Amino acid sequence: MIDSKELNAMVLLLDDTDEEVVRMVEERILSLGEEVVPLLEDQWSKEFSLLHQTRLEELIRKIQQDGVKEELKAWMESEDQDLFEGIVILSRFHFPNINKQEISNRIDKIKLDAWLEMHYDLTALEKVRILNHIFYDVNGFKGNSEDYHSPSNSYIHTVLDQRQGNPISLAILYSIVAQRLGIPIFGVNLPQHFILAYLFDGNLDETTLPDRNKLVKEGALSKVMFYINPFNKGLVFTRQNIDEFVRQLKIESMPEFYLPCNHVEILKRVIRNLVSSYSKAGNAQKVLELADLMEILGGEMPPKSNRE
Repeated sequence: MIDSKELNAMVLLLDDTDEEVVRMVEERILSLGEEVVPLLEDQWSKEFSLLHQTRLEELIRKIQQDGVKEELKAWMESEDQDLFEGIVILSRFHFPNINKQEISNRIDKIKLDAWLEMHYDLTALEKVRILNHIFYDVNGFKGNSEDYHSPSNSYIHTVLDQRQGNPISLAILYSIVAQRLGIPIFGVNLPQHFILAYLFDGNLDETTLPDRNKLVKEGALSKVMFYINPFNKGLVFTRQNIDEFVRQLKIESMPEFYLPCNHVEILKRVIRNLVSSYSKAGNAQKVLELADLMEILGGEMPPKSNRE
């Protein structure tokens, strides 16, 4: 841990007229990592010049973004690439101080509400009806049609706060609740509308959540019973409905439109949504930062013409 007096001395030098001195000080502070952020925030509250405070703000932002990138790299290298862990990392991109355990506890509360209604002899459709009742009727989640392109629709804690989101954020939350209950519901990367699949794979009953994450990662899940539209109150539909949707889009049908996708693809799609949101808001800085995260995931940014 850096000595507070040493950090204070370096912060004072951020106002130096020699740009080389400022550059060296910034590099040194950046090298210290996220543990110095609280100290920098405390320094920011002091009566420095506007330039001084701006440089402190930029240092804090860079340190936090570097932390998010390191977390995302570690997630990519993890064995199971847990969806909850991944979406929390993406939420830290804009809200670095969110509490992961608090978010998990809130999801567990929804899970408990559903668990209290579940019975072992229920059919798949009956389980989904209970999930839909708890998710949409009791907890009040809904699709945000009025402000569809708001960035807040893509961050898991703001979706929990506002009780509304876009198709993929609602799908992520719904599937996390389902999987914590042992119900085999996974995301499907359908063009223009992210959906969920209820799987028929009986062997999933004996697997743990990390095991299921690994099966998704490896593309080993393929027996779909039916599909769920999380943006439309959990409406259940069939493969034939997807066929019709693809025909309306006038695109070639692909196998991946019908099968669970891995969690890397889900995070890529969340990033694309955020790129569109921030592009519409004219926030070029956020778009550049998202490009760094997309690169870590091995994906490509959407063309500029598709961001508007």
